[in-house]
Amino acid sequence: MALFTGKGDGGSTKLFDSGPGKRVSKAAPVFECLGMLDELNTLVGWCKAGSPDDFIVQEQKLRMVLHDVQNHLFTIQAEVAGAEKSIPLSSVEALGVFINRIEAEMPPITTFLVPGATELSSRLDIARAVARRAERRLVTLHESGERQVSESSRSYANRLSSLLYALTRLVNHKSGVQENPPAYLT
Repeated sequence: MALFTGKGDGGSTKLFDSGPGKRVSKAAPVFECLGMLDELNTLVGWCKAGSPDDFIVQEQKLRMVLHDVQNHLFTIQAEVAGAEKSIPLSSVEALGVFINRIEAEMPPITTFLVPGATELSSRLDIARAVARRAERRLVTLHESGERQVSESSRSYANRLSSLLYALTRLVNHKSGVQENPPAYLT
């Protein structure tokens, strides 16, 4: 596969389901959504790269948990790009169970928390915020009718920000870092 072909220099490209000779403007909303998902995937990779090899989450290495998230994001990207792929409902259900197990390990949340307690938790918080933005783009694309995105893929995108938040809190908890609420200065 070549790094570039030059075919997109005019501002158009192809999707999986583009017909022969049919190109789509790179300004189309589908590419904004794909770009957000790509950005999120790279941020999850940055979190993975910064994860200690011995950091275990529910009997799994954090790096493997994040790698699994990346594979799911690639599946959503493929679906958005017109491939006949989607997130299995079993992955959505498993993600919900996983989040609940993480949450059970920590003190309950009673307020918003100020991000930035550790390097890794800060990275995870950035990924969480981008995950929410990517989900909004995914829902916007689906609701516009330009692309039909499966309910299970949309549900996974919704759960993903919760997973990243749970991981942020778990990293802080296991690091012994005190999470602080905002001061709400007036």
